[in-house]
This record gives sequence, C-alpha cells and structure tokens, in this order.
Amino acid sequence: MEQNFIDAVDLRLLALLQEDASRSNQWLAAQVGVSAPTCLRRVRRLHEAGLIERQVAILQPDRLAAFQGHGLACIVEVSLDRQGAEQIDAFEARAVAEPAVRQCWRVAPGPDFMLVVHTRDMPGYLALSQRLFTADANVRNVKAFFSTKRAKFDTKLPLTLV
Repeated sequence: MEQNFIDAVDLRLLALLQEDASRSNQWLAAQVGVSAPTCLRRVRRLHEAGLIERQVAILQPDRLAAFQGHGLACIVEVSLDRQGAEQIDAFEARAVAEPAVRQCWRVAPGPDFMLVVHTRDMPGYLALSQRLFTADANVRNVKAFFSTKRAKFDTKLPLTLV
C-alpha cells in the first residue's frame, strides 16, 4: 500500500482500531460511514500493507497484581564499549531474545540502548542483569531506573492525513 492510497476513512479506521480493536466490523463501518463489506476489505488491506502490525489485549498491571504480585518495571540505559555494527547487532539480538525485555530502542546521542524491562521481582532483575549485562564484556555501563508509579501509558500513534 502506497501512501497515496491511505485516505481519511483509512485513518479513521486506524484511529478507532487503536482505541479498541475488539469492536465489530459493523460498528466500525457505521463510525466511518461505509458498508460493512467495504470496511472489512479496508481493514484487511491495512493488515496486508503492514500498517496494522498485530492486535493484542493490553492488561492493567495494577489489577493483575492482585493475582501475581506487582512485579518490577524499569527503564535501563545500556552503553557499549565498542559500537561497531556487529557489536550493536549482537547486543540487540540478545536483548530482544530476553522475554523480560518488553521494548528495546537504539538511541543517540547518549547510551546506545534504552530497554523497558519487566521482571517478577528484584531477584528476577538480578538474574536478567547477570545474563544480559554482566556476561557481556562489551557492555560498558548500565543505569537502571525502577518504576514507582505508571502515570501514563498509551499505545496510540498520532494520525494525520498528508
């Protein structure tokens, strides 16, 4: 799908799906003013074009904590000693393979990576830290910031018609 083929109806569908992807096709069609079959075709086209990466359930951590404990969330800055493409790619591959690493961002300037990490508790973080940071001789510096409160969390991207 080229950018020229995204129109206001597509953008409205994407916005509605970002808010709640569980809505019925009929409901979506009514909101954007097209027929249900047209709506279904458009949503399928948006999936096929890769604009919709996946549909997931977003869990509420405070409510889940009643069943599993609060867990530990942190943001971790990682600086590497050598920043050659091979070394950066190798650390990235190891980081994204870790289930506790929920997000992995290459950043500049400053540290080489920012990781969003969720573990069950501090011993879980320590084990991750030893596997991912201590065992890697190329990791020069790690700075972890532990969450005390999640003030905002949103997955929606801003959408504008170009």
